[in-house]
Amino acid sequence: PSLSSPYQQLVPTQKWSASVNQLWGEQASLAFHPYQSNMYSRNMVYKRFGFSQFSTLDGPLFISPTTKLGTSPYVSDKSTYTSILNSLEKVDQSPHFYQVVTMQNHMPYKNYYANNEIKAESTTGTPLEDSEKSSIETYAKGMEYTDGCTKEFLEQLDKLNRPITVVFYGDHLPGVYKSAAKDDNNSVALHETDYFIWSNKASGVDNAQAAEKATNSAYTSPNFFTAQLAEHLNAKVSPYIAFLTALHAKVPAMEPPVVNKIQGWSRIPDGQALYLDNEGNYLDVSQADAQTKQLLEDYKFVQYDFTAGKNYLKNTDFMNIS
Repeated sequence: PSLSSPYQQLVPTQKWSASVNQLWGEQASLAFHPYQSNMYSRNMVYKRFGFSQFSTLDGPLFISPTTKLGTSPYVSDKSTYTSILNSLEKVDQSPHFYQVVTMQNHMPYKNYYANNEIKAESTTGTPLEDSEKSSIETYAKGMEYTDGCTKEFLEQLDKLNRPITVVFYGDHLPGVYKSAAKDDNNSVALHETDYFIWSNKASGVDNAQAAEKATNSAYTSPNFFTAQLAEHLNAKVSPYIAFLTALHAKVPAMEPPVVNKIQGWSRIPDGQALYLDNEGNYLDVSQADAQTKQLLEDYKFVQYDFTAGKNYLKNTDFMNIS
């Protein structure tokens, strides 16, 4: 069965979690989140994942700086990026894994920014309600700020004399598009976010060339990021990452059958997993070729062993890079 919040319902009870940061080791795994540490049980979960440090607003390790924009209650993305840059100046030159969850553009959206020139309009004959219009405009302005400071952040990373690769993505769109959500045809679009994989100059990676060679990169899902990262870097892989690479070539993106009533979601979609092809169209896996069906079946067994099984794969080389 699927879980609406695996962080809270699954990970705290696991004896072993197959998180990607473990390839870097506990001491080199650092997490940052400019909010309360107990949200989604992150303080407990990150320990289980094998992070040695977790910096938040309420400690015991405190993230800094914590500047906010306008009247927003959330720490700005620029401040979060500054905390990462400050950390990179302090750690040694050995490889590190950074997990960063920002907060600037989180709900709610209450007209935080003065003199916001962005105006939202309906594309149908029905005008937007004032609350929806205001929320969309505030969110869009926050994203504009994020675009600017993200560009500056990457420029700063580009100046560092150490190889750095960034996997950047939004975990979900906000639920502010009430008018669009009334049309079931918008269900997929309302759950799609931008992402990118980028490396600085010191990494020696040609970003444009890597993007051109990338397999099925137009649409993806977070479970494939590790495989895509390895492809981007032309890096050695574990058997597990090689498996994900093969699956991603057949099924570019997937979404489990999760329906989170707590946050007001009614479908993603109800009762069935969602698969997309490389053009963002629904993929009917029941009509897929034999290799694709076998890979999906194998993936179910792998996930079962990770979550509810006896962790047989833990004591094999399946997760190791030799």
